[in-house]
Amino acid sequence: MMETTRTIVLPSGEHIPRLGQGTWHMAENPLNRTKEVSALRLGIDLGMSLIDTAEMYADGGAERVVGEAIKGRRDETFLVSKVLPQNATRHGTVAACNRSLARLGVDEIDLYLLHWRGAVPLEETVDAFETLVGAGKIRYWGVSNFDVGDMQELVDLPNGANVATDQVLYNLARRGIEFDLMPLCQRSGVPVMAYSPIEQGRVLHHVTLKTIASRLGATPAQVALAWVLRQDGVCAIPQSGKPEHVRENRGALDVRLTPQDLAELDETFPPPDSKQPLASH
Repeated sequence: MMETTRTIVLPSGEHIPRLGQGTWHMAENPLNRTKEVSALRLGIDLGMSLIDTAEMYADGGAERVVGEAIKGRRDETFLVSKVLPQNATRHGTVAACNRSLARLGVDEIDLYLLHWRGAVPLEETVDAFETLVGAGKIRYWGVSNFDVGDMQELVDLPNGANVATDQVLYNLARRGIEFDLMPLCQRSGVPVMAYSPIEQGRVLHHVTLKTIASRLGATPAQVALAWVLRQDGVCAIPQSGKPEHVRENRGALDVRLTPQDLAELDETFPPPDSKQPLASH
């Protein structure tokens, strides 16, 4: 097991990497496949063994890339995938999971998420998740893009309190969850999984980030990522299809932000002082 500073704890007590790898936008260009597979493998080598994907990404193509990357290394990885809301009926969830398992080339997904909330009653999706756990096809289940009201409704359902994570958009420029959702998750012991933790690169041109990065001997991306990773019960899944970016992401674990750095970042990217709509793109 990795040292605790590099892991977070699931409600089950299991430790998972604080820094993982996302696969959104992977497999969209077949010419990038070799590089994407290499990037994921390098990430596993560097301890970023949590890999997040979804049936939606490139219509299952990203799951196939992940499957290729983890071949022969399944026991080293913690796999996360997601079911689309329109597939999240009692039977549809099971069928979608079976398709994901086939594309990934595995017998079991570690953590299976509802990608966002749709029209299917939550109770039906939770029932399907529990069925999949019982069948040994998934180990844990969770949700994505759920706000406070959704989470409260979920945990009141039969077995709803078994939720293992809420995966949401969170970065320096999108801090709304700090007002209410993050405190709720921290009180409940439910980890937050941050996607787009560097805002797909859009925050990296800010002078503040560049100044702090220069002071710390880091890159702006590492500072932005270190800022997300410093939070209790938060892990991050930056997407990178390039080995050099994977190495850069891994370096964020070694960046220690000072109180001065954090104060400057708060000034440039102020924390929320009221409820914000949940950001999702």
